[in-house]
Amino acid sequence: MTDRIELRGMRFDGRHGVLPGEATVAQPFDVDVVVELDLAAAGTTDDLARTIDYGAVFRRARAVVEQGPHVALIETLAERIAADVLAAYPAIDAVTVRVRKPRAPLPGIFGWAGVEIRRERGRA
Repeated sequence: MTDRIELRGMRFDGRHGVLPGEATVAQPFDVDVVVELDLAAAGTTDDLARTIDYGAVFRRARAVVEQGPHVALIETLAERIAADVLAAYPAIDAVTVRVRKPRAPLPGIFGWAGVEIRRERGRA
């Protein structure tokens, strides 16, 4: 599938990480979600019901990061976002999720620490 809807550079505040303080003090997480599905019907009908409402995907990703339970790993955040999006939208064939942690507790200067996963329907 080559059709995609992309949400890039979403920033959410969450309480996730391995260190004890990361569970109590919110820090930023940058999230990208790319969903793959057939967009031909939406493109020819101009009908929101024939596509995925990216505002709803945004809200789902935010809920996982900001309201979901604490997790130690950004890998787990990515998995939870991917699973949630695939479960909510049967029309999606695959989802790619990137989670970046710009304030990861590392002993030096860096842009961010991050993960990227891709999950396909039936293999998630």
